[in-house]
Amino acid sequence: MRSSDPPSSPFFPSIPRYTLSGLVRQDDELLHFRFPKLSASKNLVHAVFTRHGGVSGGPFASLNVASSVDDFPALVQENLARIQGSLGAEELAQAKQIHGDDAVVLKRDYLVSADGSPSADALITNVPGRGLLVKLADCQGVILYDPEKNVIAVVHSGWRGNVQNILGKTVNRMEKEFSCRPAAILAAIGPSLGPCCGEFRGHEHYFPENFRRFQVRENYFDLWAVSCWQLMEAGVVGDHVEIAGVCTRCRADLFYSYRKEGKTGRFAVAAMLRKP
Repeated sequence: MRSSDPPSSPFFPSIPRYTLSGLVRQDDELLHFRFPKLSASKNLVHAVFTRHGGVSGGPFASLNVASSVDDFPALVQENLARIQGSLGAEELAQAKQIHGDDAVVLKRDYLVSADGSPSADALITNVPGRGLLVKLADCQGVILYDPEKNVIAVVHSGWRGNVQNILGKTVNRMEKEFSCRPAAILAAIGPSLGPCCGEFRGHEHYFPENFRRFQVRENYFDLWAVSCWQLMEAGVVGDHVEIAGVCTRCRADLFYSYRKEGKTGRFAVAAMLRKP
């Protein structure tokens, strides 16, 4: 799939699936993209960073944000520092991602750790100036933003996260902790494995039966549609959802792809509430 090809899907046709040209491109010191609807929110800063603009080498070239892939920790820290500077964040929170369904709430008294703890796959905060980041190489990086309560979440969701409904559980956690109304939440699904490359052999052994409706051909699934469905089941309005529509395996020139490359780095999706 070329970036000029319009993405198509029989699922949720009213939800936009952008090509790269449809995303709002920002290119200061680091090439990154933004979602049009989220970009209209003045209290929110967000970015989908590419694999370019960092200092890592070899299969991790160049803006790798994960030391767990055997990259040099000092290089990873420099890459993270560049992202923090691009966001204008006072601090940058991340997690040890474990393909689970746990969401951690980072309130004002939470001390952000430099080593990327805690172990979780979703981070939620209402603290301005605190950037939240997830690390990706084919999994979905999903940004959730409630403009009424001024609360954000970033979620790492691969197929295991979809099976565990991490997106629905994160919306529920925002509702529980901050009285967020799901119908007020905006959601954006970042570049990730698309239906063109989403092959899951043996899926009948690990996908629930209700995923079958999102099968596009034998062994291939539209996980973007799965995520949309799970968000809407949690109360998010369909008109509040947008999808990057960019497959990371097809565009490994811009984003790391484990499916295509095996040993590779991780790119970042990040969000932050602006300070008044």
